[in-house]
This record gives sequence, C-alpha cells and structure tokens, in this order.
Amino acid sequence: MAVPVPASRSARRPRRFELRATALYFALVAVLLTLVGTVARTAAAAVEHRPAWIVALVLVGVGSVAAGRRGGRRISAARLARRAANALDEATRTAVDALDAPAPVAVPVAAGAQSYGGLPDAERTVALVEPVEEACADTEEIGYEALDPYEFEEAIADLCRRDGCLDVDVVGGAGDLGADVLARTPDGRLVVVQCKRYCDTNRVGSQDMQRFGGTCFTVHGADVAVVVTTSDFTAPAVEYAEQCGIVCVDGAELLRWQEGVGPRPWDQETTVG
Repeated sequence: MAVPVPASRSARRPRRFELRATALYFALVAVLLTLVGTVARTAAAAVEHRPAWIVALVLVGVGSVAAGRRGGRRISAARLARRAANALDEATRTAVDALDAPAPVAVPVAAGAQSYGGLPDAERTVALVEPVEEACADTEEIGYEALDPYEFEEAIADLCRRDGCLDVDVVGGAGDLGADVLARTPDGRLVVVQCKRYCDTNRVGSQDMQRFGGTCFTVHGADVAVVVTTSDFTAPAVEYAEQCGIVCVDGAELLRWQEGVGPRPWDQETTVG
C-alpha cells in the first residue's frame, strides 16, 4: 500500500522579517544619500579653495571599494553603507581641515632677488604688506593763468591760510576799494592783498598801483599792502610801490611763494621812498 508522502513546505522567512529588511535597506540608502549630499557640498567648497583635494576624495572612494572586493566575498548593503559612511566621514574631516587652514599668498619676486629657505625666488610665499601712501604736498601746483579772477583770489587766500595767517577773507568785488583778500599774520599784522590775474602781455601799471595805494593804508588800515599778479609790473608801478611801501609779487615770485622756496609777502622788507 502506497503511503502518500506529504509535500514538504519550502523554508521561507516569515513576512515580518522581509519587511524589516526592506525598511532597513531603505533607511541605509536614505542615510547614505544624506551623507553623499552633505559631503558633495563640503567637497565642492573644498575643491573651490583646494582643487588638489578632489584627487584625494576620489582615491578614498576607490580604496574603499577595492578593500571591500579584496576578500572575494559578497558585500552586503549594510556593510557597504558602513564602509562608505566611514570613508565619507574621513573625507569630510579632511576637507573641513583644509578649509580652516589659511591659504598662503604667493607673490612673484623680481628676478635676481636672493632666495630664502632653498626655494626659488618665483615660488617664495611672502606676507603682503599694505603700501604706505606717499605724503601729499601741502599745496598742489596750480596754473594761475587758467583761473578766473575770483578763483585766483581764492587761490591767494589759500596760500595765506597755508602759511599760518588767521581770519583770511576774500572780499573782492564791486566796492572793494582795492582790497581782494584780507588776512591776519601770526604776529597780528593786517595784510591787504590786491590780486591782478593778467596775461603775460598785460603788466600792472602805475595807475593800478596808485588806485590801490590810495586806499590800502588810509581806508583798510593795512600793516602790509601787497599786489600779486600772474604777469609783471611796469617800471613806474614798481617805483610808485617802493615810494609807498607796497610789496610787489610778480608771476615768478608767486610760483616761488607757492612752492615754499620764496619769502612770504609779509616777510619781505619794504622801504618807503
């Protein structure tokens, strides 16, 4: 009598274990993707500052894969995830350390300069030093002939201020009675200046000098009367100025005053003829 053999059941894992493995797999994949995204952003920043680090990151990844295959055994998803996580973590720390380190600034050195530390001159790294700006001159060179009469008066007033005068005021205009600039010297003397911005062919004549001489002392009470021009004075004008004690400053003396190599008008000795 034939006895039927009961069919053997295939050995299968319960369904709950398959679901657990699937959930674990996707959790590991999510962690791995998160790490890859984080490391990718960090690596991009590191490569931007240190392009050579991309080679190190590639070598770390290749080394991790090769180490897993060297044993000839099948690598599970969990084992691969752990190794990849360790490798990526190491690469992340290396990239962060590279970003934190200050980058030296390579400055090219002129040919023929002495080398230091056994390095060629062109490859030496030196600290940058902020250049020191050169001190500006007290007064810039001015083309007085290019100024209009009012600008010329302002330029003369600036020279007086530069040389220590106080209460400097530009009073030129209609009804100024010959005074264009008033100033007080450091020792308290009142300086009255008339400005004549003339071209080279137009010199200050005796009539101009006489009109100024009639008001500078009696009306303005000048201690020092000065006529400044960009051109020159006629001989009669110079003779009248010497008789009245008026200081004449022509174009050449004006440039010397501006450059600081000539006497200031109130320091010139005048003798009344």
